[in-house]
Amino acid sequence: MSKHVVAPVGDIPPGGRKLVEVAGRAVLVFNLGGEFFALNNRCPHRGGSLCQGVTTALVQSSEPGEYRTSRRGEIIRCPWHSWEFDIRTGQSWCDPQRLRTRKYAVSVEPGAKLVEGPYKAETFLVSVENEYVVVEA
Repeated sequence: MSKHVVAPVGDIPPGGRKLVEVAGRAVLVFNLGGEFFALNNRCPHRGGSLCQGVTTALVQSSEPGEYRTSRRGEIIRCPWHSWEFDIRTGQSWCDPQRLRTRKYAVSVEPGAKLVEGPYKAETFLVSVENEYVVVEA
């Protein structure tokens, strides 16, 4: 897989998100407390745009009338039918066994490393013989 530079780290603050295009696909990049995650922007249920959804917490219930919330800001809710997806994994909370949105690998790399590239200058062996510089090619 090829790498694509999508934004400076400062463009996506903690708790923020940014819609980018990667190889012709709409990808939504999230910053969860300094960790970055990326999901396909298209909800697999009916194709809603996840970038228009709200982030929420995971709500769990052990019995009717009792619930607890955790992982605040780590769930994205589709704006069309409120299907929820785990930002870290892409897993659906509506149908976790069969449905997920595509997750993309994300890394943060220093700019110098990105500019460095695979380029290497051609080098030649150099020696000095009786006051003459000789380059072997």
